Amino acid sequence: MPIAGRARLSPRVSLLLLASILVSFLAASAAPTPLYGTYQERWHFSPVTTTVVFAVYALAVLASLLTFGKLSDHVGRRPVLAVAIVVQMLSLVVFIFANGVPTLLVARLLQGLAAGAATGAATGAVGAGMLDIDRARGTLANSIAPGIGTGSGALLSALLIDFLPAPTRLVYVVLFVVLLIQLVGIALMPETVTPMAGARRSLRPEIKLPRAVREPLLVVVPVLFAVWALAGFFGALGPALVRSLMNTSIVVGGLVLFVFALFGSIAVLLMRNSAARTVILIGIVALVLGMIVTLVSVMAESVPGFFVGLALGGVGFGGGFQGSLKTITPLVEAHERASVLSLLYIVCYVGFGLPTVIAGFLVVYAGGLPQTADEYSVAVILLALVALFGVRRATRTT
Repeated sequence: MPIAGRARLSPRVSLLLLASILVSFLAASAAPTPLYGTYQERWHFSPVTTTVVFAVYALAVLASLLTFGKLSDHVGRRPVLAVAIVVQMLSLVVFIFANGVPTLLVARLLQGLAAGAATGAATGAVGAGMLDIDRARGTLANSIAPGIGTGSGALLSALLIDFLPAPTRLVYVVLFVVLLIQLVGIALMPETVTPMAGARRSLRPEIKLPRAVREPLLVVVPVLFAVWALAGFFGALGPALVRSLMNTSIVVGGLVLFVFALFGSIAVLLMRNSAARTVILIGIVALVLGMIVTLVSVMAESVPGFFVGLALGGVGFGGGFQGSLKTITPLVEAHERASVLSLLYIVCYVGFGLPTVIAGFLVVYAGGLPQTADEYSVAVILLALVALFGVRRATRTT
């Protein structure tokens, strides 16, 4: 039950606020993507460095998840969110004054720590907070918000770079102001959990799974890893891949993440009332088809084909991610939400970061960007087929 206090936001407005915070955090994480080419030209670093800067975010999220993943269950959602927003704002200040790779790494590190404490008290503060207020809408918002945030952040950044002054600063200023407004909203939001003892003990990294979700988790892990590996690749190297296929503007590069995220969100909306198994299967099939189209399009140097594959990949991401959440969340008790959903996000961010860094090394040392895109597509297809086998096997067992 919400804790009594001063006049607070209504549950519906609170849900919108929590979803908007998740969108803002993901938008902030995606905002540097169209700028990596600019940073690379200014400071003369390789694609390996680009992917490392990109993946530092994922590593910081993992560290924060393992440390702060359960904290909001003990001290409340609002304090964790408030601190996370402040840290995220600090990361934007570092981006604004960035003058080299070290400052980019610091900014990404701060972003990851903030995301791990918010989207990540990972879902303790944001995801589980939305589930506390309204389970059905919370699950839907928890699935849609990452796509909306990622796509809008990349496209907003690209538009500001192309059409307005201060291309490496303005997008961060805009996001800073948005976060400041949301910080005020947190002060007015009702608390959804009663603080309890054990906050310091909760900071010890601990992997603990309720028995009821162990087998279902083994089924969804390959799905989550595959769809987030795809998101990581398009986020770090997608704009550069489009530029290698044709000499185009930064806005077209920013459309890579936007299209991927847009179709992912559309898939979530259209399948929100479908059974978890159906959603996952559609996601896996779309993922495989998208990677086949992408593979053929890169070989043929077809930009329209690449975006078709990108859209199908987005459907795969939305279906795979939403289906995984719909599989796990109904099996979790209220006091277990933050820790279980934190573990799901750990799988997501390992998939998000590790394969992307490997791809960066392959770009530099093993054949270049188009060949790496081909090999990455094949790897994602194989992983998706493993996930498909797991889902079908679990269905037969059931």
